[in-house]
Amino acid sequence: MTPTHHPSDALLISYASGSLGAGMSMVVASHLTLCPDCRGRVATAEAMGGALLDSLAADELAPDALERMMARLDEPAPPPRPRPPARRDGLVLPTPLLDVTGPITDGSWRRLAPGIRQIEVVPRDRRGGSVRLFRIAPGSVMPHHGHRGIELTLVLSGSYTDELGTFDRGDFAETDGDTHHQPVADAGAECVCLIATEAPLRFRDLIPRLMQPFFGI
Repeated sequence: MTPTHHPSDALLISYASGSLGAGMSMVVASHLTLCPDCRGRVATAEAMGGALLDSLAADELAPDALERMMARLDEPAPPPRPRPPARRDGLVLPTPLLDVTGPITDGSWRRLAPGIRQIEVVPRDRRGGSVRLFRIAPGSVMPHHGHRGIELTLVLSGSYTDELGTFDRGDFAETDGDTHHQPVADAGAECVCLIATEAPLRFRDLIPRLMQPFFGI
């Protein structure tokens, strides 16, 4: 299945330039293993950056420097070759994720709520950001929430639906402080998502707010 929801150009350029944090870079890299379109966009961004650096490195720009740089951008750039996903605990997981987590077993998952389990991939940092892997039973509803910063979500298995649409395997959701939503795992199969947050979530209901300090979300 080819993904239909992708990272923004701004996010892919930040990834290509190395300016994203490690956790969010890992989520983007995981999406790239599933999306040939975004691999090509990242290769183009890297080619643009290399051409610009080559131009700036010269003590004096030649009169035709701009034209030569633009010509280089027209050259096809081979997309990076990601390592193929690996199967762990019945799931096909991207290698950038497994490079961080190591082996994942059924005992790695921690119960968050009925029908929802999680693995803390990258612990909360000083700002409250983290990366977590969620395993959500069909029909289970995540708490309604907003954001204090950016949230990146990559679907690894199954699908979910929220106010922004339906997201299937390989799809990527990029939300910010203006977004409030309540994801629901679609019927038929459990939904496995990799989620990076820049800061703690804003929960609307009381019970999730009371649970938040214990689960770090």
